[in-house]
Amino acid sequence: MRLKTTYILALTLFSIGLKAQTIVPLQQGHSISIRGLSVVDNKVAWISGSKGTVAITADGGKNWNWQQVKGFEKAEFRDIEAFSDKEAIIIASGSPAYILKTIDGGVNWAVKYQKTDTAFFLDAMDFANKQHGFVLGDPIDGKFLLLETTDAGETWNPAINAPVALKGEAAFAASGTCLRITDIINIVTGGTHSRLLISPLQDMVWADKPLPLTNGAASRGAFSVAYGKKQTIIVGGNYAKDKQKDSVAYIIKQPKIKLKNNMHAIGPSGFQSSVEYISGNTFLSTGTPGSNITTDGGKTWHKIDDLSYNVCRKAKKGNLVLLAGDKGKIGIFKF
Repeated sequence: MRLKTTYILALTLFSIGLKAQTIVPLQQGHSISIRGLSVVDNKVAWISGSKGTVAITADGGKNWNWQQVKGFEKAEFRDIEAFSDKEAIIIASGSPAYILKTIDGGVNWAVKYQKTDTAFFLDAMDFANKQHGFVLGDPIDGKFLLLETTDAGETWNPAINAPVALKGEAAFAASGTCLRITDIINIVTGGTHSRLLISPLQDMVWADKPLPLTNGAASRGAFSVAYGKKQTIIVGGNYAKDKQKDSVAYIIKQPKIKLKNNMHAIGPSGFQSSVEYISGNTFLSTGTPGSNITTDGGKTWHKIDDLSYNVCRKAKKGNLVLLAGDKGKIGIFKF
């Protein structure tokens, strides 16, 4: 009897914990798709999206200052990296491919990189620190496009040794999180193959690991990677069949790059385009079928919201967690 009572109590406390983790809508109604999101601290965050749109909040997401970047009204700003309420960098996918920078809160934007060749398609951006960053693009001539800056985005040049791409392999410009930078460069891919590509930051020598996420078509593969203290989690799936639940999440134990079979775990409820490390063993993921949480390092996932979002990001300095998606939708993760 005591064992049964203990079990019921534990189940009740667990259920209460899940209910405390909720997503509260903040904004909706703008006719844009948001895929770029950078949360600086508990007050300042930037978003970027379709129709050349950028927005900034200075009060933790309650109010947003929206703008359409002049001259870029048709641009798809798929990712943004912000360093303060004044300084941010955005990338425009498609043709022409652009990298723009502001140092005055978005009043003016300067072009720092431009390519009119239709082969150029920019997918994601991330920085190791304010000075050193990378932009990832789809493969050109058998290699992924990898641009590097060492002067805070003022100039961009091809990385010395970009990773080789397999035939039909690409990266997804879905949330800006298929590229993550620490002391290691992490890239996850999809299409005909789903792989993790890794290299030391300072000495680019690439290793690759095949991922058992759904792949073999342009809509399938790994979409996002996030690293925690004990494990790295990769999510994805098939955005064309977003309710499909199998092969959408995977765990990598640290510090060794050792893949752990996750087939028997309870995974996220369908396609997920973004995953973010929260704290401890907790990760948040999101996608068109809804958002999911794991508190045990990816072994089990629980759906906490049904709304469609494209990206979730946590503050670089602080605990503010925001989500963004289509129709100008912005939400805040309460935990």
